[in-house]
Amino acid sequence: MPCSKATRVTSSRTRTPSTTTSTRVATSSRRGVGAHTRRYYFKALASDPERAKVALALLARLFAIERTIADAPRKKRESVRERDSAPIVDRFFAWCVEQAEQVLDESPIAKGIGYARNQEKALRRFLADGRLPMHNNISERELRREAVGRSNWLFVGSDDGALANTTFVSLLASCRLHGIEPWAYLRDLFCLLPSWPARRVLELAPVNWNQTLKHEEAQRRLEANIFRRVTLLPLPSHEGG
Repeated sequence: MPCSKATRVTSSRTRTPSTTTSTRVATSSRRGVGAHTRRYYFKALASDPERAKVALALLARLFAIERTIADAPRKKRESVRERDSAPIVDRFFAWCVEQAEQVLDESPIAKGIGYARNQEKALRRFLADGRLPMHNNISERELRREAVGRSNWLFVGSDDGALANTTFVSLLASCRLHGIEPWAYLRDLFCLLPSWPARRVLELAPVNWNQTLKHEEAQRRLEANIFRRVTLLPLPSHEGG
């Protein structure tokens, strides 16, 4: 129901990540961010370089492994992570436990160790699921558009307006991630969605879009849609007017 006055949208409503396979998996089971862990130890270099360098060296080895399997299939990534990354992760957390009692409370290195230990379960999650990257940089980068536009979207009029905003921002971010032209996607999505089987709605998500367009059923529906045909007509010429 519309609000009597503009409704302020908080970050909990507007910060919607891209609708990708990795994001949906991460949403159902919280995972840690390897890049965040590393930043703590960079900050600790000035006050405790010896310990910070040990942590950074271990994390650097993990990121180096990730670079070698960045384009590998899911099962291959899981196999390499189990063989090469898991022992390094074990060593890293064992080191954290060992050092925790020796560092000064509230020091940068203590904060880094504390963060890593508190997030251990989440930080380990990438080892078991090849769909998940070790870091969350892609999702965070997409969320920046929300931060930049927050003042523009501060008042959206209603909760329904906020939901619509976050839905479209998520769709457009996913289009960008998968190399899909947003306007054409939304045009064809609105043509297909009303008559598309509800149980197959995820076929229309950006992550599956290119594959869906290859199906004869989708092409037939699009070609038969009169509104789509109108939008594809060339613009009238104004020469000589």
